[in-house]
Amino acid sequence: MSAEADAARPRTVVVTGASAGLGYHAAEQLAAAGHRVVLATRSAERAEAAARSIRQQVPTAVLEHLHVDLADLDSVRAAATALQDLGPVDALLNNAGVVGSRAERSTAQGLELQVGTNHLGHFAFTGLVLPMLERTGGRVVHLGSIAHRWAALDRRDPLGAGHYSGYRQYGRSKLAVMLFGFELAERLADAGSAVSSVVAHPGLALDSLGPSRPLVTPARDEPAWTRPGERLFAQGKDAGALPLVHATVGAGVRSGEYWGPGGAFQLRGPAVVVRAEPRAHDRTEAARLWQASEQASGVAFALDAFV
Repeated sequence: MSAEADAARPRTVVVTGASAGLGYHAAEQLAAAGHRVVLATRSAERAEAAARSIRQQVPTAVLEHLHVDLADLDSVRAAATALQDLGPVDALLNNAGVVGSRAERSTAQGLELQVGTNHLGHFAFTGLVLPMLERTGGRVVHLGSIAHRWAALDRRDPLGAGHYSGYRQYGRSKLAVMLFGFELAERLADAGSAVSSVVAHPGLALDSLGPSRPLVTPARDEPAWTRPGERLFAQGKDAGALPLVHATVGAGVRSGEYWGPGGAFQLRGPAVVVRAEPRAHDRTEAARLWQASEQASGVAFALDAFV
């Protein structure tokens, strides 16, 4: 998709983790804008609930389902193959993720779950889907996080967990996502590819501040009087999805940009280009991560084919 792309042109957008949270709201907003949305989820049942919810808001929504478990590289490969049957793909929104698992858990291939799902599963899926995106001049959007500000990867083992802490590992996973997203933009440009790579984040987005979607959103347990205080520093997940959606289909979006909320500390506010920490642009670190990711996933990006 070129920087001057017409945001009104209907597109086919794949959204991972589209059955709840940010992914659900992004899918709903994309459908409302007239785009065909592929709900890429682990659970067909939850995808169907999300589709029913979206159609309650957008009766004309055009939706498809793609089964993918990003914590299982065999499932990722199968999903990439199945996606070819759904026709041309214009954009891939890599949204799905695991947040702050208290106990250390592993993917099907034995990697720590948060890095394995949030980064490596999407790394592999993107590499496998990239030829489809090249045919349409498409766009890949990676879900970053303000949590990258406090994270660092192990130089000897970029995919490792080290001494496990759930939220520290979440930050590492998001730093990995962002390193990959920015590095992919550089490598695509060097290869002369028409595909763009963009990173976006939602700020501090809470279900409790968003609109009610009973089919997909957990019941709100906190008292209503707490919400005005939350609104001072947070926003609903519907608002948090706006930078993701703009990065995915918005006109004027350029490869290598980082989109997020424009308010104080990037916690809430309208979607604008924002600043990432320098560590997310460290190309030496990104190269180490890229090599480790190709080895762990068995997926190599055939960027030479675009030259």
